[in-house]
Amino acid sequence: MTQIAIVFHSGYGHTARVAEHVQKGATATGARVDVIAIDAEGNVTDAAWETLKAADGIIFGSPTYMGTVSWQFKKFADASSKPWYTMDWKGKIAAGFTNSATLNGDKGSTIAYLALFSAQHKMLWTGTGMHPSNAKASTRDDLNNLGGYQGLLVASPSDAGVDEMVAGDLKTAEAFGANVAEVVKSVKG
Repeated sequence: MTQIAIVFHSGYGHTARVAEHVQKGATATGARVDVIAIDAEGNVTDAAWETLKAADGIIFGSPTYMGTVSWQFKKFADASSKPWYTMDWKGKIAAGFTNSATLNGDKGSTIAYLALFSAQHKMLWTGTGMHPSNAKASTRDDLNNLGGYQGLLVASPSDAGVDEMVAGDLKTAEAFGANVAEVVKSVKG
């Protein structure tokens, strides 16, 4: 069975909801999916590190704050120097997602950071696996309306509650999770 870990930080709950939908999509393919929340202090448990080591693929998630990942995610990334040194994640499939309040919100720099972080761990990056919905008739409820290829992009207005997130973004998160799980399966063999 394919084993995937989703490790993310969520400041206000929106990124956690995205992680739930990524999990839903990946699980629908038959993959086992473990979800690891980075806490408010930027920490994960020792058991979480073991889960990441055992996973076939890791999906990273963070809100975009000031043009990059949250400081809590960055603390987690910096703490990954031990698995980096021993190459525990080498050859694993990696992917990433981010959420910010505006349609652009410099999300691309966060996804680029996650891809570079994965490359430093010698992981194999995969993107969304879908074209954007970019015709005149497209709406925010269509798949990949924000047009992410390299990673999943989600926008949650700053005054919107978690229950008010755009349905199309959550459907895109599920499709993204399924795509990553399929890539992991194909590489794992």
